[in-house]
Amino acid sequence: VRRALPTAKRRLVGPFIFFDRMGPAILRAGQALDVRPHPHIGLSTVTYLFDGKIRHRDSLGTEMVIQPGDVNLMTAGRGIVHSERTPEELRGAPMSVSGLQTWLALPDDKEEVAPVFENTRALRLPEIDAEGVNGRLIIGDFQGLRSPVRADSETLYADLR
Repeated sequence: VRRALPTAKRRLVGPFIFFDRMGPAILRAGQALDVRPHPHIGLSTVTYLFDGKIRHRDSLGTEMVIQPGDVNLMTAGRGIVHSERTPEELRGAPMSVSGLQTWLALPDDKEEVAPVFENTRALRLPEIDAEGVNGRLIIGDFQGLRSPVRADSETLYADLR
């Protein structure tokens, strides 16, 4: 994992307080992603995979496998515990993993909201195709398109190629 935010000179960009790049990496047979249960409070995390799969489990009882192109928004609010691991059925064989996890500051009046987990499938994300650029709109509004992913702060998050 490489962390682009925060840095010594910049603590945040808009609501983005952490910007982590996972991979790209190949997990060899016998290797796995095993981020054990840990807490979050007062923020939201957005997980977006380019490749690979990650099983998310949390203290709300949510358990799901994050697929490439899907958006997982976990709003911690007053507190949530979660883990991120290689799915059991994929262990024992080589697997590629590549993606982003960004952390978004919640507005002051929403830092203590009830925690919630939301998954938006890739097929529901608006496709961008203009002037040699294509991709998906992850969060926000862009060129008349609107992402169905809820945002507590005005921002723009797009996967452009």
